Amino acid sequence: MKDIARQGMSIKVESMDMLNIQIKMEAHASATYLAMASWCDQNGFFTSAKFFHKQAEEEREHMMKIFNFLIDAGGSPISPEITNINHDYASIVDVFESTLDHEIAVTKSIHAIVLKSREVGDIATERFLDWFVMEQVEEENTIRDILDMISVTGTEGVGLQMIDDHVGNWIE
Repeated sequence: MKDIARQGMSIKVESMDMLNIQIKMEAHASATYLAMASWCDQNGFFTSAKFFHKQAEEEREHMMKIFNFLIDAGGSPISPEITNINHDYASIVDVFESTLDHEIAVTKSIHAIVLKSREVGDIATERFLDWFVMEQVEEENTIRDILDMISVTGTEGVGLQMIDDHVGNWIE
């Protein structure tokens, strides 16, 4: 009887399935941000490249945080296959607008998992996601601040260099 209890999952299947989708989303974000870092390097936005290298590392950390939570909760995390990474951007503005779109999608996904875990009574998953909810507020705010700075600075001539220099303010 003890063996059966030890094998049981404390996480609800619905939550586990959604968290596995989130693992893939975080891995995709990490790969996307690495591609953005490469684009920035190739186009002379070296500070922005450092910013996106850092973002890529953070997204991988988020993925691993969820992966390890699933293990701890008795679930089965799935290592994702990542495809469809965009490597082409029209401008630095396009890069940061794409970043904001992605962060908004992640926020919606996290919120959906919180709501589902609440609906199915998976309190541990809901509490685990509290950190991610607040992290997404910070992530979206950072990218909105950068886009606001780009709007004020402009993208002509020296403005592009100023944008890249100011992105350094968001690298911790």
